[in-house]
Amino acid sequence: MASTYTTMQELRDNLGIGTLYLDATVEECTQAAQDLLNQYLWFDSAAVIGASLSNNTASVVLANPGIFVIGQSVTIAAAGSTYNGTYTLTGAFPGSTVPVSIGTALFTQLQFNNFPTGYSVIQYAKTASDDPFHRVLPYGTATGPDTKTASYATTAAIRQASMILSVDIWQARQTSMASNGMDGVSASPYRLGYQMINRIRGLIQPYANPSSLVG
Repeated sequence: MASTYTTMQELRDNLGIGTLYLDATVEECTQAAQDLLNQYLWFDSAAVIGASLSNNTASVVLANPGIFVIGQSVTIAAAGSTYNGTYTLTGAFPGSTVPVSIGTALFTQLQFNNFPTGYSVIQYAKTASDDPFHRVLPYGTATGPDTKTASYATTAAIRQASMILSVDIWQARQTSMASNGMDGVSASPYRLGYQMINRIRGLIQPYANPSSLVG
């Protein structure tokens, strides 16, 4: 999927590289910047920490006390091919008749003895073989109706942050982690380290997910 915060052509124009490089090479930099930004921006989403499937009903455990409701359309990603996709919720616990027995699995397997505080379970129809409850590592994501991606692509601050990251990633590829200064090229082994994000935090702060501000 082509990046939208910074397009491939916008990065080409900014760098002045014309058609010197393959589209896929330039696009990879813009997509990497967008993927990175999305980890910090606020979406209607929650982390998927566990899942199971029984009698063609999938139960997905979220690290959120109750973000979704029955009848809502939710997209599951990075939780395994059996669970990934967009589904209409048939159950949401707390708040519905989802079996409380899932709490036993959480307690015995994950040691989450404060369930349901801080966690919730969503259910949807899924025709597939039964799958015992298991952890999802790294965490997957459950995202509700997306009302932000398109608007982020037209938000000036997000577009500027994306361009800065795209240029940093591109230049790191071309100059072996060096930086250009008034005295020429100097070594900079941490060009893509945590300071890269710190440099654009002022731009993305008003749009940041509160959980990304912890720590």
